[in-house]
Amino acid sequence: MSKISGKSVEILLVEDNPADVRLTEEALKNGKVLNNLSVVGDGVEALNFLSQKGKYSDAPHPDLILLDLNLPKKRGCEVLEEIKKNPSFRRIPVVVLSISKNEQDIIKSYDRHANCYITKPVDLDQFVNVVKSIEDFWLTIVKLPSNNKK
Repeated sequence: MSKISGKSVEILLVEDNPADVRLTEEALKNGKVLNNLSVVGDGVEALNFLSQKGKYSDAPHPDLILLDLNLPKKRGCEVLEEIKKNPSFRRIPVVVLSISKNEQDIIKSYDRHANCYITKPVDLDQFVNVVKSIEDFWLTIVKLPSNNKK
């Protein structure tokens, strides 16, 4: 198992679909990298988690964020924009995972400094493979800062 700075990798999944949450948890549980997956179900919760507000006062600082675009309360693009504008969060890689293949969604995501945009496959096996590919690339190949805080 690989680690960053002697600790497990902290991953924040921002996803409102329980089935996608379960699949992501399963794919990461059997993965190569020791990780701690935190899950929030909407954009407001994501920003509260990152800011350690309210019930998230003890939330870990994530090493990687997996962000759905179609979220309740605050859309993923808005969340992404706020993350990348905040000096405390901007170094955290954000992988947009969306069902949308709309070119405008892709452009908006990259304009807001997403680190990559991945269209969620509909097929369950392919979805698991995508999550494992994210893990392989972002958590074993890419060199992340040992502390993403400014």
